Amino acid sequence: MKRVLIVCRGNSCRSIMAEAIINSYLSINGVEAFSCGSNIKERINPHTQQLLEERGVYNREVYYPKGCEEFKDVEFDLVVTVCDSAKEECSISSFKTKESIHMGFEDPDGKDYREFEKSFFDIRERLLPKVEEILQYK
Repeated sequence: MKRVLIVCRGNSCRSIMAEAIINSYLSINGVEAFSCGSNIKERINPHTQQLLEERGVYNREVYYPKGCEEFKDVEFDLVVTVCDSAKEECSISSFKTKESIHMGFEDPDGKDYREFEKSFFDIRERLLPKVEEILQYK
């Protein structure tokens, strides 16, 4: 099993979407994703939850905000920061990882549902192939 950690600031929108996308599309290939935040929100954004529910992939026990400290001792094949704040606030060197990358995505927080859909599709179209590319050589 290959492990991917997605890091964002609030861990309520982009990182949870990315975690769900990777788990939905790549778990069949032995990839497991997790997400965390450097300054977590109290709960998942309602639009993020709705988006995942509509796609049949929402799991309350898995997709909720988690702090980076929960993953300090877990080994990952890849750590991905998806926002500039997390890139600056969360030192990738504090995670046990074979590789790390940064891929910034627009933050939909505070915007309407259509912006969340755009973020979801952007993450799926850009991040998913990159994760596949990196992990196939590990």
